Amino acid sequence: MTDFNRRTILVTGASGGIGGATVRQLVAANADVVASGRNNEALETLSAETGCRTLPFDLTSEDEVRGALEGFDLWGVVNCGGFGGEIATPMDTDIAVFDKVISINARGALLVTKYASQSMIRLGKGGAIVNVSSQASLVALSGHISYGSSKAALDNITRVSALELGRYGIRVNSVNPTVVMTEMSAFYWGRPEIEEPFLKTMPLGRWASEDEIAAPIVFLLSDGASMISGVSLPIDGGFTAV
Repeated sequence: MTDFNRRTILVTGASGGIGGATVRQLVAANADVVASGRNNEALETLSAETGCRTLPFDLTSEDEVRGALEGFDLWGVVNCGGFGGEIATPMDTDIAVFDKVISINARGALLVTKYASQSMIRLGKGGAIVNVSSQASLVALSGHISYGSSKAALDNITRVSALELGRYGIRVNSVNPTVVMTEMSAFYWGRPEIEEPFLKTMPLGRWASEDEIAAPIVFLLSDGASMISGVSLPIDGGFTAV
């Protein structure tokens, strides 16, 4: 079993399903987890359940990210905070929504990486960062111009960060999940005309669970992945391999 020996790991987006599952699995693996997210009530509930610490801040505000993370001792980060935006084509996308998706999913993760890595370099003990990307960054999905673009940018942030931070013993990877059928995703992916042809294309033929996304995140943070950096790992039932 993985043991993080009380290493301090920040998880953004912890008030959501994948973020919450990641917090639970990290706590079970003996990490000192700091949970961040937009829903303070959900964070407090998660803290009461798991014993994690909480550190809410706005991913779109550099001042808030800097204020929360400057001087805050961290060994690892999971950039899980995200915003789905809209289902739209390049022809009818709302650019204000596009800007918001990019601001949270790509810019927000970069801000966290910027200030968290300063702490990790200062401590001189190496570390690991995992960015939660999407299958939408690897293949073209209808209606996903904003979300897919933001996650493609996040994959590049992952690769460049792995290049720049490797000299400090800090590994950076991303996971690229398929859909987790939450209430938020069901409005689109739950439609029979969308769901059925998509799952017929996927070799495993089913949606992922939150724990099935969290487990590879925990692995990539762990010493078992000590030679893995700069990778974008699909967790998509084989969809992007077809």
